[in-house]
Amino acid sequence: MGKAEKVDVVIVGCGAAGSVYAAIFAEAGKRVLALEKGPGRKLTDLYSSQIWARRLKWGAPHVFEEGKDSIWYNFNAGHGYGGAAIHHYGVWPRYHPEDLQERTLYGKGLDWPVEYDQIRHYYDQVQEDVGMSGDAEKEIWRPPGAPYPLPPLPVFEHGNILAKGFTALDMHTSPIPVAILSQDYKGRPACIYDSWCDAGCPTGALANPLVEYFPRATQAGAVMQSDSYVSRVLLDRQGTRATGVEYFDGKGERHEQPADAVVIAAFTVENSRILLNSANDKHAGGLGNSSGALGQYLMSHPAVTIFGMFREDTRCYLGITGGQLFNQDPFAKEKNKDAFGSRQWEIGLGTKPNDLLGIAMSRADLFGDDLHKFVKQGSRHLGVMVGVCECLPDKTNRIELSNKQDKFGMPLARVTFNLDDNGRGLWHQAAEEGLEIFKAAGATEAWHSPPGGQHIMGGTIMGKDRETSVTNEYAQLHDVPNVIIGGPSVFPTASCVNSTFMAHAVAMRSAQHIAKHWNQLIIAL
Repeated sequence: MGKAEKVDVVIVGCGAAGSVYAAIFAEAGKRVLALEKGPGRKLTDLYSSQIWARRLKWGAPHVFEEGKDSIWYNFNAGHGYGGAAIHHYGVWPRYHPEDLQERTLYGKGLDWPVEYDQIRHYYDQVQEDVGMSGDAEKEIWRPPGAPYPLPPLPVFEHGNILAKGFTALDMHTSPIPVAILSQDYKGRPACIYDSWCDAGCPTGALANPLVEYFPRATQAGAVMQSDSYVSRVLLDRQGTRATGVEYFDGKGERHEQPADAVVIAAFTVENSRILLNSANDKHAGGLGNSSGALGQYLMSHPAVTIFGMFREDTRCYLGITGGQLFNQDPFAKEKNKDAFGSRQWEIGLGTKPNDLLGIAMSRADLFGDDLHKFVKQGSRHLGVMVGVCECLPDKTNRIELSNKQDKFGMPLARVTFNLDDNGRGLWHQAAEEGLEIFKAAGATEAWHSPPGGQHIMGGTIMGKDRETSVTNEYAQLHDVPNVIIGGPSVFPTASCVNSTFMAHAVAMRSAQHIAKHWNQLIIAL
């Protein structure tokens, strides 16, 4: 066992939130060490390949999924420098003000301990940092905020054809808001629209941690260390203060890393697992679990993909994976028939012939010559969009410890997830509406996917009441305030919007506040 020299902050995870914390704390003069369980990588290690795309997703450890519905852990998770944000699509809508006050406004869901106006500035700062493209005026549903720093990405045939269906049904479209460059920005080149986002973006046009916050962190002196598998948080004898973390290196050797503050910014499920595995005699139910809420309120967006064939050449291979156009007409939570919650459309997804998101996978019932004919036709005439629906927080959807262990003897995670009637109803509405839109756009045939899970949130939710939540509004554990949680695991509600933009904004707000008040919030504990 090795015990290293003490640092000011040890960060678990080098993904979206972990990189933001590393950059801001290092720029504030703190000595920062970030530990990443997966491999180190740089942009030149990314390859435009569907096999490569799989390698960027789940790597380890295994998660056991139970319940009626899947959170699609293996699809959503990531490992290595950049985390899940290395293979995300850069679709970055904002949460709406009502998303943060669902309990107060509607008597459903939960309230966040902050309101939209307290987050707005950080949204604005993040989009300026990374370079976002869009049209704030045409995006008529967009909450208040600074205009995008870059104009929207171009719309190609794929988007224009599908837009006709929305127009025919008196629905609106706007350019999709994305953290992808429509023009050169801060030394990074504009997108080349080859739709390889799912395999990572070696050019740097897509905002992943390796193009902004990771380099800022290292330039400010942070040390990023790969192949470092954190197993638990270490505590003082009183159980009131974290003293560092335990981790295993690539050779399987155990280490203790002392620090004044610990940031747990692993993937959502792993955040809860690490805290549960940090249980001791002072925290028998897991670290930060005096409320009993640790691991509860697991959420994942129910999503439906709509496919259709068109007479026109859609050129569906051109653009970006996340889409060309956007629609939030069905966002109003109480206006979606008998299902409460928000919905949105991401329109004109860049599509490859095969593998995880490919043309062939949209018709798993076809084989042999029929499949060859279908892929040949689809490669030029397919249309694709995805409907993303809200999932309400439910404490019975949860992350627990399994009776199975990893190679270091630590219990693995087990998740239980059952979509409620609201989420299931929204999904069915989206499936029905999507087919209607495609028909109105002129599709010769149209079909939809089975339910899928996009984005994973919850498990360490923030709240004002320490009796019902795990962290405070700055993502510090109520029970042990020098432990800070990063990423969507702190979200009390899911909205229907992609989670990565909000994860950046929440992490930035937390890191800036804690860095500014370091002596009072960390040292004087």
